[in-house]
Amino acid sequence: MQVILLERVEKLGQMGDEVKVKDGFARNYLLPEKKALRATKANREFFTTQKAQLEANNLERKKDAEAVSAKLSGKIFVLLRQAGDRGQLYGSVSPRDIADAITAGGFTVSRTQVPLDKAIKNIGLVPVFVVLHPEVRVPVTVNVARTEDEAERQARGEDVLSEKTEAEEAVMAAEALFEEGAGPKEDGEAAAEGGTADE
Repeated sequence: MQVILLERVEKLGQMGDEVKVKDGFARNYLLPEKKALRATKANREFFTTQKAQLEANNLERKKDAEAVSAKLSGKIFVLLRQAGDRGQLYGSVSPRDIADAITAGGFTVSRTQVPLDKAIKNIGLVPVFVVLHPEVRVPVTVNVARTEDEAERQARGEDVLSEKTEAEEAVMAAEALFEEGAGPKEDGEAAAEGGTADE
């Protein structure tokens, strides 16, 4: 289906471009979201008469997005989740979770404005972009941690997973030392028992 874009759409084109898209994409996303019009003669004429108004509206929305962007840029949002000793989450952090955290922080963001290449499945500081406008992407950081204390330590730059690993290694070394100490003692006891049996 041929459509005329009413705003910039990532990976498709700029406002006013006439592009060919799959019918389902046009019917289910572009047309209902008012991001495009079917490329008919009447719609082409409508677009040429309304182009100045559409561009002015787009410019106003972009300015609003840039104003919010200035306040939102570089912020850190903390998400507390349960995770194993190695930092792997029991579940994952989705765009909806991030959008809810940003909204709780005083900004209005929907899950569709938080595109993730893949779900977040480990604790740590994760850089994420929030798309406030097709031309305005804002970098924020999501701090995924098990506790508030751990989140603060991660924010300071401490590696909470390596500390856990060092503690685990110390416990394993102590267990190995205990087992080594127990081994010769058992041999000595066996020799002593064997000596008494011979007499």
